[in-house]
Amino acid sequence: MKQQQLQETIDFLKAKGITNPATGIVLGTGLGKLVDEITIEKEIPYADIPNFPVATVEFHSGKLIYGDLSGKKVIVMAGRFHLYEGYTPWEVTYGIRAMHGLGIQNLLISNAAGAINLDYKKGDLMLIEDHINLQGSSPLAFNGANAFGNIFADMLEPYSKAINIKIKDIAKAHKIQLHQGMYASVLGPQLETRAEYRMLQILEADAVGMSTVPEVIVAKQLNLPCAAISVLTDECDPKNLQPVDIAEIIAIAGAAEPKMITIFKEVVKEL
Repeated sequence: MKQQQLQETIDFLKAKGITNPATGIVLGTGLGKLVDEITIEKEIPYADIPNFPVATVEFHSGKLIYGDLSGKKVIVMAGRFHLYEGYTPWEVTYGIRAMHGLGIQNLLISNAAGAINLDYKKGDLMLIEDHINLQGSSPLAFNGANAFGNIFADMLEPYSKAINIKIKDIAKAHKIQLHQGMYASVLGPQLETRAEYRMLQILEADAVGMSTVPEVIVAKQLNLPCAAISVLTDECDPKNLQPVDIAEIIAIAGAAEPKMITIFKEVVKEL
């Protein structure tokens, strides 16, 4: 059933003229302006795509965008899905499987995250080098999942070292400060307690968020090289915790976004 659903989606998108995108991109909270850099050929609302989930978070626009970025064909998910919206892990990662079915060779992911490492500040970027899945689920844990690849996906290197090296070189060349660290993925949507932030510090997480990890796990099942960058939008110091302002998080993500756009544009050129 799931294979049939997915094939319907892929066939629909191919019929719309989406052919051979080289790179798939997932845009996180407050990080939609990369779309302005794309020469758009097709823009399809999720609601119009058969079997596709529909984004419910107000700051996720919910469109699949196909076009040209840095001389390469890309397909972009402007708006992602989260477990906290009530979606299943299959639905959360549906877009990744669809983009893979359309032929992407690489996957770039962005997200907004909280800084657990107190040396990292609001507005900084962090390249994810490893992760801890604290969401209590896996997108590979369903009946028939092995039809899509090995369900015992090897997570020794979830993030492509080769792409990460390119990203680090690009950041250096453009004088963009880019931390490297470990991302912890939690269910949400509530933010963490002081005790939970202390736990994340003990686990040596550098950042925490509510997305990305399911997408990366599916990419590994599909043998799809991927890289992910977090825009750090708040500082999670359990000894000095301030009330979180979602509007401020969106604003900080927007202010940091040009740095991420520069990196993504340059790495797409090199992939």
